[in-house]
Parts: sequence; C-alpha cells; structure tokens
Amino acid sequence: MTTGNLSAYKTDIQAAAALKEAAGQPWEAIDAESVARMRAQNKFKTGLDIAKYTAKIMREDMAAYDADNSQYTQSLGCWHGFIGQQKMISIKKHFGNTKGKYLYLSGWMVAALRSDFGPLPDQSMHEKTAVANLIEELYTFLRQADARELGGYFRELDAARKAGDQIKAQEIQNKIDNHETHIVPIIADIDAGFGNEEATYLLAKKMIEAGACCIQIENQVADEKQCGHQDGKVTVPHSDFHAKIRAVRYAFLELGVDDGIIVARTDSLGAGLTKQIAVVNEPGDSGDIYNSFLDVEEVSPETMNQGDVVIKKDGKLLRPKRLPSGLFQFRKDTGEDRCVFDCIESLKAGADLLWIETEKPHVGQIGGMVDRIRAVMPNAKLVYNNSPSFNWTLNFRQQVFDAWTEEGRDLSAYDRASLMSADYDTTELGVEADRRIQNFQADAAKHAGIFHHLITLPTYHTAALSTDNLAKEYFGDAGMLGYVEGVQRKEIRQGIACVRHQNMSGSDIGDDHKEYFSGDNALKAAGEDNTMNQFA
Repeated sequence: MTTGNLSAYKTDIQAAAALKEAAGQPWEAIDAESVARMRAQNKFKTGLDIAKYTAKIMREDMAAYDADNSQYTQSLGCWHGFIGQQKMISIKKHFGNTKGKYLYLSGWMVAALRSDFGPLPDQSMHEKTAVANLIEELYTFLRQADARELGGYFRELDAARKAGDQIKAQEIQNKIDNHETHIVPIIADIDAGFGNEEATYLLAKKMIEAGACCIQIENQVADEKQCGHQDGKVTVPHSDFHAKIRAVRYAFLELGVDDGIIVARTDSLGAGLTKQIAVVNEPGDSGDIYNSFLDVEEVSPETMNQGDVVIKKDGKLLRPKRLPSGLFQFRKDTGEDRCVFDCIESLKAGADLLWIETEKPHVGQIGGMVDRIRAVMPNAKLVYNNSPSFNWTLNFRQQVFDAWTEEGRDLSAYDRASLMSADYDTTELGVEADRRIQNFQADAAKHAGIFHHLITLPTYHTAALSTDNLAKEYFGDAGMLGYVEGVQRKEIRQGIACVRHQNMSGSDIGDDHKEYFSGDNALKAAGEDNTMNQFA
C-alpha cells in the first residue's frame, strides 16, 4: 500500500486550500500542505479500515501460496505495541518491504505479561478485553511508525526546497508518494472463545474493531483451556466448535470485513479427553464419528451402575470410560485421526486456515496429516506454531540420528540421549541438524501445506536473554561499559532507530505539529541543545 501518488498529494493540498478559502479569514493561518501531510500520516482512521486493508493482503498472500508453495508467510509474536513496531521497522530496513511478514498476537503472552492479576498460565484466566486492547495498541504503534517515517521525509523535503535542490526534492517526493505502510496483518489468538458462542462473538467484534483481520480459535473447552503444549487438554464436540466459528464469521460480516480470515486450531493430537459426548442425529454424522474415538466397553442393563452414561450403537450398549473428574477418555493413538477429522469438519464449517498443534516440529508427521486432509479438502492450508516449547536443537539432532540409524550409518561417536551437548555443535550430525532447522519452514511449506509460519513467544525469550546479559555486565565488573558496549554501541553501528529514543517516542512529530499550530512561536524540542543530535 502506498500513501498515494503525486497527484493524490497535490489533490489533498488543493482540497485543503479550497476549504481554507471557503472559510475565509478565520482559517488564514491554516497551511494547506500541512493538512495534506497530516492526512498522509494518518491514512487509517479506524481499526475497521485496518482490518479491511489487511484482510485483502492476507487473501492475496493465500492465493499466491496456492499458486506457488514457496510463497509462504511468517510472523513473530508480540506482547507490546513497541515490540510490534520495532519488528516492522527492522523488516523494512533489512528487506525493503513487508511482503509476507505479519505479526502474531499470542494469548499466552497476554496471560503472562498483560494481565492485572500478574503473570498467569495460558488458561484463559486473563481479562478478555486485554486481547482487543493489545491489537489496538499494536496498530497505534504501527501507525506512529508511518507518521514518524513520513515526518522525516517531509523535513527532508523542506530542507531540499530551502536549498533550491530540485533533484533532491523530487527524490524525496517520490519516497513520499511510494511510501509503504508499516501496517500488516495480525493473526490474533482468541483462545477457545472465552465462554459460549455469544461471548466469542462479542469478543471477536472487539478484536475486529481494533483492527484484526484474522482470528485464531481452538477446539478446547473454554473453562478447561490449557496451553497447547501442556497436558490436560479437553476438546469439545464439533457442533460446539463450529458454532463459535460461525460466531466469528458473523462478527466479521456484521462489521463489513467480508473477507476476514478464521484459523481453526485443533489440539486433538495432545488432548485425550472430552467434557461431553457429542449429540448424534443420524448414524455417520460428525457427532457419531466424534464419539467413535471414545474409549468404551460393552455393558448390559444388568452390569450398568447408577449414573452411568451409555451410547447405543449397532444394537450394543457402550459405556465410555469416565474419569473421577467426570471427563470422558478417548482411545490412545487416535490423536492424528481426530486431528484430520477436526480439520476437514472445520473447513466445511467455514474456517479458512487450519492450525494443528503438535508435540514436535516434524515435516513428515505434519505432512502426513495434511495429505489426508487434502484428499477431502484440496486447498487446505496451515498456520503452524514454530514453538519455543520445542527443544529444536535436540529434536532435529534426534531426527538426524534416527534417519542415519535407518540408513545403517555408524553412529558410535554419538549418544542419542546427550545430543543437546555443545560437544556436538560442530559435528557432522550437528551441522546437518542445523541445516534442517534452517530449511524447516521452506520444507514444511512445500511438503506439509504450511502457508504461515509463526513463533508465538520470541520476544518473551529475547527480552529475558538480553536483560540477563545486561544485568550481568552492568551490575558486575563492566559497569557502564556493560551498557555502552553491549547495547548503545551496537545500536549506533547497526543503525537501530531507537538509539534516537526521543525521535522514536514522537518528539519530532510533536515539533512538526507545534510549528503547524503556533508558527514562529512554536517552542520546539529539537534545538541545538537536544542531546539526540549526538546520534544524527
């Protein structure tokens, strides 16, 4: 998306000039070009503007992936608007554009870092409104990144004009006319919907109004929800889950985001329990198939106990195994079959993308399930969690070890149980494992139907790691050098915009506005005594 071509910029100037002329003397101090600049810096007026714009981007990216599966997309998880802003500024700096690069809003990080209760586990105990608030915050920071970048161009344009350098002025004008926004799609986690389908609908509306074009929902029981990589997960029958998918779709349609995207996540691979037995309307329907995975035993009226729940199937009475908690148990080793069935049914119910939560990053495992899904739903595509909950190093070294064992290679130099050791970093096995990690996303996009790769919690971990390193140095023998050498010097040499933190916080934008509003009387911060000039 651009901020418009030259004629559009001139059109805004002319439109503001016409309004000024019509208003007469009271508007004498209003500058038409300043109005045009402020409009360019505030292209997205509402969250719905953002949702509609980013939904179109994501739909185009999905179509591009269908045509060429090397065109997968990526994102990193965010827990603060500043983190999201810095990601997109960095992406534009290093890659020149934001194509195929999104942000992910993790419910885990909202629970752990954004709740008034303090750090919470990923069990939907945090305030549901915190999710929508974070979406709004992320886009507030991204919009400011646009305003800051364009503000810099405007100041450069004024300087070039003042110097009479028309070539430089035209160069800067072209940057303004072809400016690419920092606004990108956010895939937003609504957990299991935070309640029944009405609660899901109400929260989805808040999230969409804040700017979300894509909402991810999972098939766990809302009040029993667990992190996808922990034990104790409990799924719901398809009829319950599909009602929530439809609730999200209705929210999109009500708000006019007709091409909003729904990601249906299944946790069935690691979920061995269900809270309820599905209703069966006719043999072979989704409820019947859901129940067919239950761990049951045949009973007769004589062997039944008071309070037993039984299913009648093929003339037999079957009693599902029930835990003291009242939950019902699935048969072991049915997880993949349930995942495949979940995904097919979710797509039939109106989901656009799938998410299969796995216990390890394994292209063969994921691809095997996707092949089965695509046999029924050929255009099935996945969003996949490249999770920090996986020990990537150990997993891939073990995968290489096992593959080489099958090939009959001599592995006597390696201990499979100790492959995490740094002793293996430069070995042939360690190097091959790293190569597979490096290629995992491309391989999974090609062979496992993964359209979008994300890391849910990267900045949670990077914040902890960088803080640990800074604290060790600053409070240790290095003292102030710990900060200067470990942070500021690297910021300067790597061109990190935040080294000029006053500019990043909006000080220069404020100066521009003061000049618009007060003219020569403006008291601006960016004078000679501003220490940020040391970083110019």
